[in-house]
Amino acid sequence: MNLKMVCHLALMSLCAVACARAQDPTKAAPGQYTHGPENKNVKIVYIHYGPHAKSAMHEHPAGVVVNVSDGHLRFTEADGKTHEISALRGEARYFPATKHMVENLADTPYDGVYIEIKGPSTVGSLKNETHDDQIAQALLLASTVDKTRNGRPVR
Repeated sequence: MNLKMVCHLALMSLCAVACARAQDPTKAAPGQYTHGPENKNVKIVYIHYGPHAKSAMHEHPAGVVVNVSDGHLRFTEADGKTHEISALRGEARYFPATKHMVENLADTPYDGVYIEIKGPSTVGSLKNETHDDQIAQALLLASTVDKTRNGRPVR
């Protein structure tokens, strides 16, 4: 390979890494997303949108959002399609992997917890399992991890 081709490949690799990092919600929208605990099955990301706050375009792998507060949110997908949701405190919703921007349409803050379900290699080994089965297994495994404090269950 000549030097020009090597430089071109190196530049493309750097651009790919930069683009991938820019999509991580904790990097693309650090005012709204912060890292929480993580294990081999799940990664927790805390969500906070102030009144009328908007995020940059970012990606999430498949996961579950648990609403800590009520909210009225607008999602703008990568293709420009928008949809609004009413988030109810205590409600949990599954979301497939997505790339979007989010806007809090309410006059009050919105808080939630995003539970990223890690890849199929960490949950379930049967080839005939559905993605939903793998998600259910990951949530079950995650619920059993770190449930004790000094030998006593955490409630």
